[in-house]
Formats: sequence, structure tokens, C-alpha cells
Amino acid sequence: MNILYEPWPWYVGGPLITLVLFLLLFAGKQFGMSSNLRTACAAMDAEKLSDYFNYDWKSKRWNLLVVLGAAIGGFIASHYMSNSTVEINPEVAQQLAADYQISSAGEAYLPSEIFSLEALGDPFNIAILLLGGIMVGFGARYGGGCTSGHGISGLSNLQRPSLIAVIGFFIGGLIMVHLLYPLIFG
Repeated sequence: MNILYEPWPWYVGGPLITLVLFLLLFAGKQFGMSSNLRTACAAMDAEKLSDYFNYDWKSKRWNLLVVLGAAIGGFIASHYMSNSTVEINPEVAQQLAADYQISSAGEAYLPSEIFSLEALGDPFNIAILLLGGIMVGFGARYGGGCTSGHGISGLSNLQRPSLIAVIGFFIGGLIMVHLLYPLIFG
């Protein structure tokens, strides 16, 4: 068993996240991907499209390192530290195959029926991804932050709005999985 290819246990990942949050708190910064992506968009002159991006992004250019680090870290983890599969319950795999025609469950990290280059040729999949991206962007802007910002940084700072937002994320996720997803793909 190669430890690089196994998921890290909670007692390793948790303290590492805590260490990063402590360092950010000590530096007077907060973590959240939506603010990092806002900085990246502002750096690419997105203020021409929306006033939301019209601010002094250079004062927050450290956010660009987070975006770059997330991309590089994701590449390293997926290509060098992962066996590229996710073990799931065999009953779940059977249900995915029967109800949603997803037969690659347990064989790939992401189901190729949805996330392959061939699937991107389907206008329905493109519409779903585009609509999902718009809804996530709107939700992050309307909610004052994204899931990582509220769930990790906001909760660690004991912010009540972040607790309310995280509860909303979970309720929204349950509604999506149990009600909307079967209607869309069923």
C-alpha cells in the first residue's frame, strides 16, 4: 500500500487545514475561493464587464497565489498522488447504472458519462454545466462568499452568517440530490 495513493486520514488533513487558517488569521487574511477568483478576474480587466470587479486587486494579489496553488496542487494530486478511482458502495454503483445510465462508477474519479470530452459535445450537458456555474457564481456573490470561505474560514472565526450559509448549502445539496437531480437526469 503506497500512502501517496491513499486518502489522507482526518488527523492529518484537519490539522493541515487548521495550520493554514491560523497562518491566514495571523496575517489578517481570510480564505475563500470566490474572493480569489474575483481577484483573478479583476487582474484580467473584468471591470469592463461589471463594477463588481472594479477594485484595487493589487492589494489582494496574494489571492492569485491561492488560485495558482489550487490548480498546481490539483494537477499534482490527480496525476501523481491518486489512483484515479473512488471506491463506492456496490449498491450505489448499481443504482447509478440502473437509474442514470452511469456505468463508470468506481472505475474513474469522475463519471465519464458526464465529465468526458465526448459528454461536452452534448448541448444538454453544456447547458447544465453553464446553468450550474451561473447559479454557483450568483450564490457565492449573493451569499457573501463561497462554500469554502463560509465553511472553513467563516465557521472557524465563529461567524453566525457563515453558520447560516453552511446550513443553507447542506439543505440546497439535499434538495438537489434527492429532488432536482432525479427530475433532470431521471
